[in-house]
Amino acid sequence: MTANVNPMEGYGTSGFTPTNAKLLRMLDSPFIHRLDDRDRALYTRWVIGESASQATLLFWTVLTHVGGVWASIVFALVPLVLAEGPEKVVAVQAAWSLAISHLLVQLIKRNVVRARPTARLHFNAHVALPDRFSFPSGHATAVMSVAFIHAANFHSLGWPLLALAGLVGFSRVRLGVHYPGDVVVGQVIAIATGLFVRSLW
Repeated sequence: MTANVNPMEGYGTSGFTPTNAKLLRMLDSPFIHRLDDRDRALYTRWVIGESASQATLLFWTVLTHVGGVWASIVFALVPLVLAEGPEKVVAVQAAWSLAISHLLVQLIKRNVVRARPTARLHFNAHVALPDRFSFPSGHATAVMSVAFIHAANFHSLGWPLLALAGLVGFSRVRLGVHYPGDVVVGQVIAIATGLFVRSLW
């Protein structure tokens, strides 16, 4: 549900508060401000409003948990234990991609320090917030890191897996916990990590 206030309040102010002075100056540039304003505008357009049905909320909530961090860990580790041969290699790649991308996300989150939309735009999230850091999305990164590795190795599953990962990322915006830019950057990190991991084999 959303509060009865102007969701555009606070435009023109930076949502990034890094502790590093050089990073703060970089993120306080007019270009970053314009991207941030656009990000918030898309968020207010796509977030689920208070008039949404319970079925809509349930759909996006289930989707976000199916592709959540813990689910991604399970999807990466179960094949690692059970698979053999070439499938075992794919499982190892997925596990490494998930681990490396997770470390990168946590490092960026705690250095960039972007406030969650709920702290700036007066929207309530429809699911619990894992932490106070918005950028980038850990869920979007986790599910894409596993999906990309499997899609790259099993081409027949490629588009369905990538579409599922994309929808999980979008669910984070729909449920009010991330800006679209958080999701996109998380997915880019996942794909870049996956390409790096695959290059080692």
